[in-house]
Amino acid sequence: MTDETPELRIGLIGLGAMGRHHARVIRSTPGLRLVAVADPGGDRYGVAGDLPVLPDIQAIIDTGVDAVMVAVPTVLHEEVALSLADAGVHAMVEKPIAHSVEAGEKVARAFEEAGLVGAVGYVERCNPAMIAMRERIASGVLGEVYQITTSRQGPFPERINDVGVVKDLATHDVDLTPWLAGSRYASVTAHVTYRSGREHEDMLVASGRLENGVIVNHLVNWLSPRKDRHCVVTGEKGALVADTLTGDLTYYENGTIEAEWDALASFRGVAEGDVTRFALHKVEPLAAEHASFRDALRGDTSKIVPMSEGVETLRVVDAFLRSAREGVSIRL
Repeated sequence: MTDETPELRIGLIGLGAMGRHHARVIRSTPGLRLVAVADPGGDRYGVAGDLPVLPDIQAIIDTGVDAVMVAVPTVLHEEVALSLADAGVHAMVEKPIAHSVEAGEKVARAFEEAGLVGAVGYVERCNPAMIAMRERIASGVLGEVYQITTSRQGPFPERINDVGVVKDLATHDVDLTPWLAGSRYASVTAHVTYRSGREHEDMLVASGRLENGVIVNHLVNWLSPRKDRHCVVTGEKGALVADTLTGDLTYYENGTIEAEWDALASFRGVAEGDVTRFALHKVEPLAAEHASFRDALRGDTSKIVPMSEGVETLRVVDAFLRSAREGVSIRL
């Protein structure tokens, strides 16, 4: 992008806990200019600056924006996104794409038929540790991939009141897993709990298999005092461990030294080898996400999460909930 390239006029609807961060990052992203904000509940975090706080999405559309970041509660994603598609306005919608598979399909179809850029804000794909992990898997560092496990645990976030832990947190891991493995989910089994007295589930244990044979496991909850964000990919040559809280990636290589301890030597498995923590160039994931959206608006859509993949992720998390409810394994 050259200095002569005109700035893209961006609108933001939703000025809550996530919206305030989007406002900050849009303002700091070269090539983007925040020109309109809206939230019927007002500007509780004071992020609007000298912009008027508009009442709804139509008011943003009327300002003539090029694209809109949608950061309203999940239950409102469908309504807001369809209004943007009808008006011919590009959009990035915070994850998940909508509150149901049917709503997500409607949104994705509307943007596709209108020829618009439609993205879903799965910011973990922009985490430096996850980007580096995917690149190294593709380069063959692990050889054949056997297993992907994730742990996403911590205290309950007060900003969430319309969905449970599956659609708020587990959806990240369900998006990341096929992206890392290059294969979709084939079957899943899940269990959830309702320990906190809220309407929605607050803990999840889910396992499954991808179409390429990789086995997966996801441990997710809102009831842990310890915040944990790890993804481990194990293959024939070793294991990659990503910590998305710190953006660190570590490689645990299978050992090549023969064991002289008889009890260990008789085990036909792997031994501990070298451990390497990679030095990575670390960019704030949300900044990378908005830069990718900007590039998509300029014609390079290779780094955004397309709405079709957002819908596929919803199908999987819905299968988790159905499996937990019915006590059965679900084939996708």
